[in-house]
Amino acid sequence: MSSVSDWDVPNPVKENRSGLIGKGVDRYEGPLKVTGTAPYAYEVQPPSPPAYGVMVGATIAAGRITDVDTAAAEASPGVLAVWTHRNVPAQPPRGTKAHPRSTAGSKPALESDRVTYWGQPVAFVVADTLENAVAASHMVQLTYAADAPDVDFQARLGDAVDPPGEKDVEVGDFQAGFEGSPVRLDETWSTPIQNHVQMEPCASLAWWEGPDRCIAHTSVQMVKPAQHGLAETLGIDRDAVHLMTRYIGGGFGGKGQTYDDLTLAALAARALGRPVKVAFTRQQMMHGTIHRPATVMRVRLGAERDGRLNAMSIMTWTHCHSDGSFTEHASNFARSLYAAPNRLTGHRLVRLDLPHAGPMRAPGEASGTLSLECAMDELAETLGLDPVELRIRNEPEVDPENGRPFSQRQLVRCLKEGAQLFGWDRRLPTPGQVRDGRWLVGLGMAAAIRGNFLLPAKCSFSVDADGVITVRQGMTDIGTGTYTVLAQIAAETLGVPLGQVVVEIGDSELPPAPGSGGQFGAATAGSAALAAGVNLRKAIADLAVNDPGSPLHGGDSASVTFQDGVVALENRSETLRDLVRRAAPAGLTVEGEIRPAQDAQRWSTQTYGAHFCEVGVDPVTGEVRVRRMLGVFAAGRILNAKTARSQLTGGMIWGVASALTEGNAVDPRYGSLINQDLAQYLVPVQADIGDLEAIMLDEVDDKANPMGIKGVGELGNSGAGAAVANAVYNACGVRLRDYPITPDKLLAGLIAAGR
Repeated sequence: MSSVSDWDVPNPVKENRSGLIGKGVDRYEGPLKVTGTAPYAYEVQPPSPPAYGVMVGATIAAGRITDVDTAAAEASPGVLAVWTHRNVPAQPPRGTKAHPRSTAGSKPALESDRVTYWGQPVAFVVADTLENAVAASHMVQLTYAADAPDVDFQARLGDAVDPPGEKDVEVGDFQAGFEGSPVRLDETWSTPIQNHVQMEPCASLAWWEGPDRCIAHTSVQMVKPAQHGLAETLGIDRDAVHLMTRYIGGGFGGKGQTYDDLTLAALAARALGRPVKVAFTRQQMMHGTIHRPATVMRVRLGAERDGRLNAMSIMTWTHCHSDGSFTEHASNFARSLYAAPNRLTGHRLVRLDLPHAGPMRAPGEASGTLSLECAMDELAETLGLDPVELRIRNEPEVDPENGRPFSQRQLVRCLKEGAQLFGWDRRLPTPGQVRDGRWLVGLGMAAAIRGNFLLPAKCSFSVDADGVITVRQGMTDIGTGTYTVLAQIAAETLGVPLGQVVVEIGDSELPPAPGSGGQFGAATAGSAALAAGVNLRKAIADLAVNDPGSPLHGGDSASVTFQDGVVALENRSETLRDLVRRAAPAGLTVEGEIRPAQDAQRWSTQTYGAHFCEVGVDPVTGEVRVRRMLGVFAAGRILNAKTARSQLTGGMIWGVASALTEGNAVDPRYGSLINQDLAQYLVPVQADIGDLEAIMLDEVDDKANPMGIKGVGELGNSGAGAAVANAVYNACGVRLRDYPITPDKLLAGLIAAGR
C-alpha cells in the first residue's frame, strides 16, 4: 500500500522534462468525435444484423398491473418478442450476489406487477427494425389498479426521517452559540428536481458468443459494477460478461449505474440468438434514470458584529424513491468551509412515489452552496461588510470539523485574486444603483469547495517493437478528457511523442479502475497510470543496461533518461524503437497500481474556488442576463489546461442553469415530471452566457496522490449558482430563495419591493 512518504520520491510527472503535463493538449479522441466516427454504444457494429428493443413505461406512479394484453403487439409486423412481468426470462431477486466480491448485485427488469414510479419500464418489445418496435410498443395494453401517488415533497417535510446510518453532526453547542450571537440569520432555501439530460441517452447493445458468454456495449461511467451487475442478473460468471463503454456522451452521475436497457438487451439477445439494441428516448430518460432530488435547506448563522461566526448550521431535507435511501448531502460541504466554534449539520429524508434519486454533478455542493453562500451574502449586508472580506474573516486554520491540517488550502488566494481580476472594488453594496440602459446591473460572488478522493486502481503499459506505448485501463471518458490525460502521462513518463501513445479504456477485461465520477477520475486513474509508466521505465532501463548490443550496456539503470523517443545514459543513447526491436521484439508489458495512502486520513484535502458574476436584470420583463463570470480555482497540479478549463467553465455554466432556468416539477395528479424533453427543460445555450473565464492557480498537493493533482469536474459547479443569485440581488434588490430565479418570481419580488 502506498503511503505519502512513498510519493515524495521524484517521478517523471513532477520532473515534466517534455513539458506535456499541464499543457493544453487537444483531445486524444477529438478527431473521431468531430468526424462522427467514434462509435458510441448504440452505434457499435455487431457481428450480425441487430434487432431493436423498445421499452414501455408505466402511466401510473403507484399501484399494480392487473391485466396485460399483448396480442396486437405480438401480431404486429417484424415483432420478435413482447415481454411483461408475466413472461420475462427468470432473473435472480434484486440485489443478489452469487459472487461475494461482486461490486453490484442483480438488477432484474420487469420484475413484478408492482409499479413504484411513473415511467417505470413495464413492458418490452423487440422487432426487426426500430420503427416496427416503436409501432408495436404502442399496441401493448396494460390495465392498472392505481394508488394515489405520494409525490408532494413540501407537504411531507414533517414526516422526514434520518437517512439510514446517519445522525446529525454537532461540534460545540450550536443552539447556545446561535442564541448568544448579536447578529443572527435564519432563512430557508429550496431547490427543485434536476435531470441530467446528457446529450447521449442511456443505450446498450448486446450479443452472445455461444450460450455462456455475453458481449455488451453500454453507456455507463463505472465499468466493473456494470459488468458484475449484469453477470449477477443473467446468472452467469462475472468473467463471462465482456462489457465495453469506450465513448460516453455525457454522464454527470446519471450513468454511474446501469438501467433496464442493458438488462433487457442482454436477455433478449440470449433469447433470440441475435444482437439486440435498446436505447432510452429523451422522454424516458427523464423518468427512467436517476435525477437530482429537490431540497429544502435551513441555514442559521450567528456572528459577532465584526463578522466572525459563533455558530453555523445547515440542515437539509431531501427526497428519494419509496424503496430507496439516496440522500442529497447538501449540508456536508459546509463542514470544512468556514470557521465557527459551534456547528450543526445534518439531513432528513422523505420517501416518495417518484423515480429514483441519485448523484448529479457536484452532488451536495451544487444544491448546498445555493443556500449557505447566499446566506453569507445576506450576513455581509447586515453587518455592512464586503462579502469577500466576510469570508476571509472566517477562514479556518485547520479543518473546523475534525481539527485536521489542510493538505493545501488556497481559498483566500482564490478570493483575493478573483476580486482583483474581476474588478470587485467597483461593486456598489447598495442594490439597484447601476443602470445600463434599461438593465439594472449587479455583481455577486461565492466561494467554492469540493472534497478530493483517491480510490484503488490498476493500469498496464506496454511497448512494442515500433516503440509505441499502449495504455490499458478499465477507466471511462465521459467527455472529461480521460483519454487525453492518460496519453499525456504515458508520453511524459516514457519520453515519447504523444503520437506514439495508444490509449485503450472502457473495457471490463482491462486492469480495473473505479471509473469517472466524484472528481476522483483523473487523480485515481492517472496515479495508477504513473505507477505503470514508472514500472515500464525501469523494465526498459534494465533491458538497455543488460543488453550487450545496447550503447547503454553496463551502465546504471537508475540513471537512464527518456526523452524525444530516445533512451540515454550520459552521452550514450539509442532510440526506444531500436532497443525494443532488438532486445525484446515481442514487446514488454507491466502493470501499476495505486491505493490510498495509509496516513491520508491525517489531512483534510479539498479543492477550492471563488466565483464572481455580473448580471443584468430587466425590471420590466424580469429577465436576467449573465454578462460575465470569472472563476479562480485551486485544484492541485493541472494535467491538461485545456480539458481542465473546459470542465470548470462547463460547471460554471451549469451553475447559471441552477440559478436561473433549470428544474423540474411534479404533476400531483399522475406523479409524473412535467418537463420531459429539451424543449421544456431549460438549460443555457450559447446566447445565455456572456464572457466566461476560469483561472487555475499554481498548486501541487503532494498529500493528495503521487502527482499532486486533484479533480475539477465538480468544483466549477460548486458555488457558481450562488454567485449568480447574489449578483441578481445586487442588481435589483430582490432576494429569492426558491430556485430557479425565473422572471415570474423576480417580477413578483420587484412588485412586492415597490421597485
